[in-house]
Amino acid sequence: MDDQRKKEWLEQRRKHLSRNPDELAKGIISGDKVALSRGLTLVESTRRDDHEQALEMLDKIRSNPGKSVRIGITGVPGVGKSTFIEAFGQELVENGKKVAVLAIDPSSERSGGSILGDKTRMNNLALMPEVFIRPTASGGSLGGVAKRTRESILLCEAAGYDVIIIETVGVGQSETMVKEMVDFFLLLMLAGAGDELQGIKRGIMEMADALVITKADGENEMNARRARNEYKNAMHLFPPNQNSWIPKAMTCSSYTNTGISEIWDVIETFVNQMTISGYLEKNRLDQEVFWFRETLKEMLIDNFHQTEGISQRVSQIEKSLHSGKGNAFADAKAVMNFYIAQLKDAKN
Repeated sequence: MDDQRKKEWLEQRRKHLSRNPDELAKGIISGDKVALSRGLTLVESTRRDDHEQALEMLDKIRSNPGKSVRIGITGVPGVGKSTFIEAFGQELVENGKKVAVLAIDPSSERSGGSILGDKTRMNNLALMPEVFIRPTASGGSLGGVAKRTRESILLCEAAGYDVIIIETVGVGQSETMVKEMVDFFLLLMLAGAGDELQGIKRGIMEMADALVITKADGENEMNARRARNEYKNAMHLFPPNQNSWIPKAMTCSSYTNTGISEIWDVIETFVNQMTISGYLEKNRLDQEVFWFRETLKEMLIDNFHQTEGISQRVSQIEKSLHSGKGNAFADAKAVMNFYIAQLKDAKN
């Protein structure tokens, strides 16, 4: 390698390893996967200095907003989310789309660790140059998504991905926050698992724009069709959506690749209708307000816990409550009064 090529290589490598917000933003906008990965690591960091750099980077990429379709995919464990996404992602690539997959893995309650095995479960999809897969630990966040999933979506959009798929943890009905991040919400279900029309599923079913019965092949094909018809009839009983869209009930098999292209056709139809009606833009603006409130709430909680004396007082009260003394409501009010007093002192 001559000196000039070596110098260029070292400069490119330096940019790849850099955490400079400006360089990261430029790299992401140019479609550099290494810069995108480092940008995502930066927004996921819990360090305060990284948080400031992440905000600066996000501010810079907003000058290059993407026009992606955001799709949330959820379903109970064992429904075949990763297998479905691999088949679906390949279908999208064949349609000329660049695809980003943000796959959320559950974190251990004890250790906080996570397997992050989605790249191995989507091996064929991960090898495609048009695809970017990012497994992320949920970190104990509720709603089936990671704490910084929304920021990750914005980075992937700036990087030029046409379709962004958020695969949620898949732990149950708490997976509702993903609805506040996406344009289209896809719920995957199993047939013959004893949960057809189960009341506990109603909440999340009401939010779905389409419900797909997976593994509709072989001996299970008839069961899948029967379940689809039952869900289709049940969804007519739900209150109408604000956007006037009638949720679809469908079947698919990732193994035989049947029904996959039809799902994308439904999503395209939905996006076209919602764009024409103006609902898509309105929904994204509503989501912006929602995330403003969530971010404000998070900042207030962080500020509260970082206030001098708060941690010690909270710890003392928790010990007192564990020993059967004190009053949870009165003690909480006392801590809040102490916090307000500290803010007033800091202002003076």
